[in-house]
Amino acid sequence: MKAPMILPWVARRAGISEELALKLWRRAASEAEIRLGTTQGSDYHSLVSECFLSLADDESPSHCRQPALSVAWAWRQQHRISRLSMQAAQNVWFEWNDAWQDCYCLREAA
Repeated sequence: MKAPMILPWVARRAGISEELALKLWRRAASEAEIRLGTTQGSDYHSLVSECFLSLADDESPSHCRQPALSVAWAWRQQHRISRLSMQAAQNVWFEWNDAWQDCYCLREAA
């Protein structure tokens, strides 16, 4: 698996070198592969990202850490927000589809 393009940003944010960040990324990828037994799918990629961000936060020097906001927290929030947007779009689609089907069924019955 190739390292993500966001890796240098995470390294700077965590106060670690890019070389260490790359090592942590590879470690997270191997741990995720061991846990899941595969290197494919969204579960694998999510686990790699979560593990990498946790490792980066652990390696971060204490003076670089911000008490209210960590890299892992920001990443999880962004992921949660993006999933909520998709769920909202799906809910709108299902409601619209149900309403359309109800309207169509009423026409058929009449």
